[in-house]
Amino acid sequence: MRAFVVKEYKGPVQQADVPEPVVGEHDVLVQVRAAGLNLLDEKIRAGELKQILKYKLPQILGNDVAGTVLGVGPKVQGFRPGDEVYARPGKDRIGTFAERIAVAEDDLALKPVSVSLEEAASLPLVALTAWQALVERGNLQPGQRVLIHAGSGGVGTIAIQLAKYLGATVATTVSSGNADFVRELGADFVIDYRSQDFEQLVEGYDLVLDSLGGKNLEKSLRVLRPGGKAIGIAGPPDAAFGRELGANAVLRLVMGALSSRIRRQARRLGVTYEFLFMRASGDQLRRITALVDSGVLRPVVGRVFDFDQTVQAVQSLDKGGIRGKAVISRP
Repeated sequence: MRAFVVKEYKGPVQQADVPEPVVGEHDVLVQVRAAGLNLLDEKIRAGELKQILKYKLPQILGNDVAGTVLGVGPKVQGFRPGDEVYARPGKDRIGTFAERIAVAEDDLALKPVSVSLEEAASLPLVALTAWQALVERGNLQPGQRVLIHAGSGGVGTIAIQLAKYLGATVATTVSSGNADFVRELGADFVIDYRSQDFEQLVEGYDLVLDSLGGKNLEKSLRVLRPGGKAIGIAGPPDAAFGRELGANAVLRLVMGALSSRIRRQARRLGVTYEFLFMRASGDQLRRITALVDSGVLRPVVGRVFDFDQTVQAVQSLDKGGIRGKAVISRP
């Protein structure tokens, strides 16, 4: 089976022949038809997350998949060969830049019927991130106000639409060239991050979804109302994430130390900070499917690469400039 792997951290992505996936009794074997590209793939390649995500190299990259069911394990009940499905495989079972992948049944869902396989492949990681940030962690309610950074990116495009569906007022930061685009997605207030300082323009917000970290996260704390919450998906990780990860006590302490400064700042301001590393969930994907098929959410695919262009596709991740998501297609 052909796949695209990283054999050493900071090394190049290479095409390689790899063993066929092992299909467990609760697994579904999926023929990969399309795979979403995420900055997470580049971070894994560069070794930036090796203390958190301990992959055994060589590792097949890829965190989003849409495709066709080829076979199922003996205890699988919800899928059958021929079904068109999509998923974000569990963090320990990534590898969608390949011809086939085995996915746990609990992580899989039937793809939305109203979109293509390429569009479906763009959704799982970013849509689950938006859902878990706004619904699970943020408990966003009608009439509340949310600031979503990087609104034209993969997470941002879905988060804007989801926040509007939830009844919130949405502010977002983008370049001026993307202002009309994010307004079409539902943004109420658009801030040009190149020429405007969002901290001077918004205040008293209930929730911030930050995908940039650093100084941007620190400033985000200051636009929240007392009791408001900032959810960061770019770090720093916190001890609660360490517990979710099942990390040992030393690593949990390290994570707590990494986020101690931003958490102290949050406490002084009377707000909270939480780190979010999304998890796979077929149940949540089924709810997202319903929103896509009802027209509430629409995937945004900015570029499609052929499967043979996967190396080039991963190299493009650092360059940015793509609205929504880039996708690898394997017809």
